[in-house]
Amino acid sequence: MNRLYLVTDGGIARRAGHTLPFVVEEACRAGVRWVQLREKDLSTRDFLDMGLALKRITRTYGARLIINDRVDIALAVDADGVHVGQDDMPYDRVRSLIGPDKIIGLSINTLAELEAARNADLDYLGVATIFPTGTKQDTSSLLGIDGLRAICGRTQLPAFAIGGINATNIRETIRAGATGAAVVSAICGHPSPYDATRELIGLLDEV
Repeated sequence: MNRLYLVTDGGIARRAGHTLPFVVEEACRAGVRWVQLREKDLSTRDFLDMGLALKRITRTYGARLIINDRVDIALAVDADGVHVGQDDMPYDRVRSLIGPDKIIGLSINTLAELEAARNADLDYLGVATIFPTGTKQDTSSLLGIDGLRAICGRTQLPAFAIGGINATNIRETIRAGATGAAVVSAICGHPSPYDATRELIGLLDEV
């Protein structure tokens, strides 16, 4: 399983002078094989258009396209799966809508949430929030490395750490037991998304 997972943020990309398709293509060209389209502020039409654009890119590079929350968009663009949070559509309903062959990821913030999902039909977990981050203002659920280690030690599912992960700490998340690392600003906000991706993959390969 490829261990680097890109989660999009169009605002961060724009501030770095990039379009979102450019960021995704550069990241995929550099080796990313997991891309999550997570754009909370887009209209349904714009979200759909962006999903279609990114689907063309991910298909070209053999990468998986995961849609955050929006099952309707995932179905409309034939995405590879859906990622849901604790307050989104229940994952069992998502499974009934997207079918048995699509991917479902679930955000986990606590051991209690992990236990509640123990027998669920899931494909991976997104474990958050590991480090302070500008993309998530509520840090009351900050896990840190110890919290990440505790959750990873209690599940057999692939677990992607997310939240404030960058080149300075990405190896630490893998050493704590995470399968991989999901990043936002470290790629979307970098002057060269390609170079940032290559550096992060290289660091992961060292662990």
